[in-house]
Amino acid sequence: MAERTLDDGEIVHAFLSGEEWAARAIWTRHAPMVFRLLERALGPNGEAADLTQDVFLRTFTRLPTLRDSHALRSFIYSVALRMLKWELRRRRVRRILHLPPTGRLPEVAVRPADSEARQILTRFYALLDQLGEAERTAFVLRHMEALKLEEVAEHMGLSLATVKRLLGRAAKSVSALVEEDRELSSYARERGALPGGFGARG
Repeated sequence: MAERTLDDGEIVHAFLSGEEWAARAIWTRHAPMVFRLLERALGPNGEAADLTQDVFLRTFTRLPTLRDSHALRSFIYSVALRMLKWELRRRRVRRILHLPPTGRLPEVAVRPADSEARQILTRFYALLDQLGEAERTAFVLRHMEALKLEEVAEHMGLSLATVKRLLGRAAKSVSALVEEDRELSSYARERGALPGGFGARG
């Protein structure tokens, strides 16, 4: 389609001009990036699909405030990180109050041969739930999204020194928690890394 040849700035301009196809073009181009980020941050059963839709609803509402139309990708990424932050806070409050999850979580189709990996992944995300929201976000961006330190700092709106401190605390906590979990530590030693490429000792 013609919109595939347009750059982000042209698509944003079309959206703001009321072109109906522009919203679809923005979704098609950037939704996979947002879904991947949220799924890696929240886990395979972490409501990433629903949250991705919420990210784009907020994005479309706030697009008129975007000063540089060519910075659409970074704008969407920042919206996704803010909504991820709110979701992690909501989960923390729910755990503190011992509230059950709301809504129906999407089922993830996994082949029988992947059952061990799925169990490990579930345990790993339970471990990540013990991190603070800033540490978890930095950890996911660095170790699971494979962003550079400077990119993590930019997306989180923090200094490079602060990001390094967050990552240091996160790596120390994850390594310690992995060592306390026999299955996770065994998996990491056998394969050299946990989901996301993070080693058992950071």
